[in-house]
Amino acid sequence: MHLLSIKLTQFKNYEADQVHFSPTVNCIVGLNGMGKTNLLDAIYYLCMCKSHFSIPDRLLVQQKLDFFRLDGHFTKKEKLVNVVAKIQPKEKKKEIELNGVPHKRLADHIGLLPIVMITPFDSDLALDGSEARRRFLNNSLSQIDPQYLQAELTYNRLLRQRNALLKSFAGRLVNPALLDTLDEQLSPLAKVINDKRATFCADFLPIFKQYYKIISNEQEQVDCRYRSHMEGQDLATLLKACREKDVLLQRTTVGTHKDDLIFTIQEQALKKFASQGQLKSYILALKLAQYEIVKTHKSCRPLLLLDDIFDKLDNNRVHQLLQLLFNKDFGQIFFTDTDENRLIDLIKPFGVDAKQLIVKNGQVIDAK
Repeated sequence: MHLLSIKLTQFKNYEADQVHFSPTVNCIVGLNGMGKTNLLDAIYYLCMCKSHFSIPDRLLVQQKLDFFRLDGHFTKKEKLVNVVAKIQPKEKKKEIELNGVPHKRLADHIGLLPIVMITPFDSDLALDGSEARRRFLNNSLSQIDPQYLQAELTYNRLLRQRNALLKSFAGRLVNPALLDTLDEQLSPLAKVINDKRATFCADFLPIFKQYYKIISNEQEQVDCRYRSHMEGQDLATLLKACREKDVLLQRTTVGTHKDDLIFTIQEQALKKFASQGQLKSYILALKLAQYEIVKTHKSCRPLLLLDDIFDKLDNNRVHQLLQLLFNKDFGQIFFTDTDENRLIDLIKPFGVDAKQLIVKNGQVIDAK
């Protein structure tokens, strides 16, 4: 799958611009704040119907304006695919068109154009709480399994209802029948989510370990383990056991919304013991393993977006990473960097055909 071009209108710092891409490697360079990451985020939005950075749509529109539009032209399995995103946050209008036909549900678009994006903020996967790691699981599984995506969406809707109900009990008598009704609906959805996450992690682990081994040149042993409240028991039983606590705290304290991934290096917690280089290598291995899983399930190569990834990587790890990317053929790749010469110099020894794009104040110039 390839992105041929994208047109941005009033998106972040882009007033109006159209960019054409190479089907192999694209080097997007420019100073900080010029719009390199915004360009990648626009590509991500066309594939996932949202910003990679969980930014609300109202903050993606240029200041004092009331809409933005993105037009992308893709090729997938030798067919042309046109995607248009029309967003009016103030009117709460969000429309994604595929080949001129609006999707009835945004969820129907997820997974049609697979994508993996790697940014410096992905260190949050290791450094932040469990929510960041669940987002990683959800991002991966939602692109490859529509049943998972629907179960997750429905589970979260019912969870919000349950939490609102628990808050409504404050200072009042608890109505157990209402909770029973929600718990009965949540339990089978949680089983679907739990089973699919467990299967994903079992398939994911050996691929992740292999990628880390290559990037680090076999320097450290790493592991990634899935942890869930539901190991060996169903959610309905857990919710009943925790009901008194949930009523007291006015929120649901157990369920798949509390699942986590446990990251370790040399059998120690990654967060506490990894160096900056080790942490970045770990995150890169996670994302490349995600890419491999998505590619296998979708039978096509996802777009790979790499935003400012060379910072805090030593020369050896940079070389190992680039060798991996180019020797294994990751399809269409988008790099960003602040140095106009570094990317091209790093890539040149691999004999890869790369296109350089220079970004200045929300305008993209094709370097000749």
